Amino acid sequence: MTAPDTPRTVTITRKQEVFFSWMSDVLVYTVVLNLFVEHVDAIVIDSFTISIFTAALLKALLDFVMGFEHRVSHFFQQREGTIYRVLGIVSMFAILFFGKFFILEVVDIVFGDHVDLGHFIEIVVLILALMITRELVNRIFLWLGKTPEPE
Repeated sequence: MTAPDTPRTVTITRKQEVFFSWMSDVLVYTVVLNLFVEHVDAIVIDSFTISIFTAALLKALLDFVMGFEHRVSHFFQQREGTIYRVLGIVSMFAILFFGKFFILEVVDIVFGDHVDLGHFIEIVVLILALMITRELVNRIFLWLGKTPEPE
């Protein structure tokens, strides 16, 4: 335990950051998935265990799709000209749009009849809910680190 007047500093390694990101995202995704299973009839997951595995797979797939989108976007941002700006925007929307189908197909291949994430509208709303909730949790975490602790 540190003395009250001693500032605490914690060094977080890259491995710890990755672990925390995966742990928090999978937990958040599991909660969101199970809320959708409970309240949206088109979304069905056979068991809680499968929902955890689905959450982990969705985390990996969303990271892959978003990373690919960022790399393509960065490629076009490095170029000058209106055509590259337009191609960058079009490619970003195409990747995000077709990424949903990619995610649906991979989930179907891995889990088969045990997981049904619904139709296009449900999957779009689900993925948006996953991404928004993840961002909200991250912002709360960062905000808590900025607020001074009471003495």
